[in-house]
Amino acid sequence: MTAPQPHGSDRPAEPARPHGSTRPGGRTARTRAAVLAAAWEELDRRDFASLTIDLIAQRSGVHAATIRRRWRTVEGVISDILSQHGETIPVPDTGSLRQDLHALARSIADFYTPPRNQRLVEAVVTAAVREPGAAEVLHNVFGDRIRRVAVMVERAAERGEVAADTDGEEVIAALGAPFYYRLLMTRRPVDAELAHRSAEAAYLAAVEGVFRTGRRAP
Repeated sequence: MTAPQPHGSDRPAEPARPHGSTRPGGRTARTRAAVLAAAWEELDRRDFASLTIDLIAQRSGVHAATIRRRWRTVEGVISDILSQHGETIPVPDTGSLRQDLHALARSIADFYTPPRNQRLVEAVVTAAVREPGAAEVLHNVFGDRIRRVAVMVERAAERGEVAADTDGEEVIAALGAPFYYRLLMTRRPVDAELAHRSAEAAYLAAVEGVFRTGRRAP
């Protein structure tokens, strides 16, 4: 995975945000880019609890009142960063489900090694607790990622590595869950050993049929 890049965007439309959307381009787009970039840079210096609208305003050059009017809270800004994250998880295609899962786990571990990226996931979860709109963004972004990466399991089923009715999204969720438990609950470092164990556990469970749905494949 790569870190989200809040600077500028040439896409024809912005991602959905918890506090409404605006037309791309012009002054509004420049303001959004400046605010998101400033918040992202502040997360490189401090934890989420220390982040304030005034700090974001000072770094971005955008008036605090403008930030509050558009995003309302720091949580709103953080949610917008996440919504801009886009398709950042690579989808391995090695020809082997086991190797694909290990490659994916290593990418997740690499992403969460820098402290700023750890702070981002903490901030996003905190925002989701406080802001209904942020919770919706969190649900949509992570749901889309899981669905996109689950194609690895579909390929494996076509190759006969796992049963045809294996739930690919549940396989990917099982691989990812230990990372977020480590980051958010035990608050210990994410390392190569965690990546290896997570991938291997998800693979062995999939091969043994733990994630079978009992439904016929279409």
